[in-house]
Amino acid sequence: MEQIVNPHGLKMHPMRERLYSELHSRPFQVIPSPARITHLAVMCNPEESKQQFAHLQELFKHFGVEPPEVDELCYHADFGNLRMRREKHMEFTTYTFINTGIEQGGNPFEVTGLTPLPEGWLADIPGTVMSAFHVSVEDARQTHELNLPLVKRFFEGMRLVGSSPQNGDARVWTTFQMHSDGFGRFLIYNKQMSDSQLGRLTQRIMEIETYRLMALLSLPTAREINPTLGDMDQKLADITDHLAHSGDIDEQELLFRLTDMASWVEDCRARATFRFSATYAYHDLVIKRLEELREDEVSGHLTITEFMTRRLTPAVKTCRATSNRLEDLSRRIDRVAEMMRTRVELSIQSQNQELLASMDQRSKVQLMMQHTVEGLSVAAISYYTIGLIKYLLDAVYNSGVDLNKDLILGISVPVVIGAVALTTRKIHRHFLKMATEEVERMDESKKSKK
Repeated sequence: MEQIVNPHGLKMHPMRERLYSELHSRPFQVIPSPARITHLAVMCNPEESKQQFAHLQELFKHFGVEPPEVDELCYHADFGNLRMRREKHMEFTTYTFINTGIEQGGNPFEVTGLTPLPEGWLADIPGTVMSAFHVSVEDARQTHELNLPLVKRFFEGMRLVGSSPQNGDARVWTTFQMHSDGFGRFLIYNKQMSDSQLGRLTQRIMEIETYRLMALLSLPTAREINPTLGDMDQKLADITDHLAHSGDIDEQELLFRLTDMASWVEDCRARATFRFSATYAYHDLVIKRLEELREDEVSGHLTITEFMTRRLTPAVKTCRATSNRLEDLSRRIDRVAEMMRTRVELSIQSQNQELLASMDQRSKVQLMMQHTVEGLSVAAISYYTIGLIKYLLDAVYNSGVDLNKDLILGISVPVVIGAVALTTRKIHRHFLKMATEEVERMDESKKSKK
């Protein structure tokens, strides 16, 4: 890793400059009043992310601006009355379009941040839109804030959520619903905020809306898993009860059932673990942004914080409970499977003991038969040996040597029998010693491995 040397001779870490830049890569925007803003969060895979950069370059060319050559995490572009900001996140890309070339008054959502875009460019953005909403900023310092019935008309009569963030320096209205154009809507009245403060407030509101939708993305998965999870839990309880109170158990069948359950749990974990983890992270970000709003209540209306904690937090808790139940069920299946394996191992050991006892009994019978065979072998070998001695004595006697054949043959009988018996015993002991040494060598080898 190459190190950078500064004028003072200090060796700097090569990542130092990049780490400094990271803190300033996503600065808050400066937003004037009035303004029309549209914010999009587009989910995309790596291939679509590359296509998005090429698509972004087309926008630069349309406005006669030199397009960027390197795809960065965050881009800012100024096309006159239209300002554009593109940010790359782990799962999605956000586009923020700020239209400053508008006049205050009339319907605040008639002109949006998308109005100055070239026709067809927006529809060709690669990826899937997750979050899309308009933010209309009005300057309450130049004109009076509109009455509530008129504000409600701008939100198509839907139930309003009202907030006075930053200790009452602004007024925010929204519904957290999609309207007839498929977009959400936020209306901000700037009472006494600077452009920088308004930029920070608008950024927090856009992040709250985007992150809360991303946090809810795992809720359908949790609702899909929960019914089957309850069935699996009951099946495992039945298996455990069967193990505890039944003596007649088919271990193989139960192991097959446990394996099927474990496969289902692991499949759910593979599909849901990342999504649940992302939900917790997005929820933490939403809570943090809500705290930064420092809201005051608008009489008769839920604040943004109250709305979120009432609707979003239970959904996140549902996902967390589902995740915990999956993990708990997985651990319980492992414990029951371990008990089943223990039962099978004990059963195998019992069968092995019976097999060894049977083999020991057969060995004793074989040993008795071997001794019998050895006795018969001694008799047979002695008989043939004495027969050979008789032929030898006949040959010597016929050659003219005077000897008592019957006496010598009679004496040789016990001698031959004794010699054959001793030789057979010696051979038997030799093989027995070899077998004993082999067993001892195997025992020592097992001990050394342990």
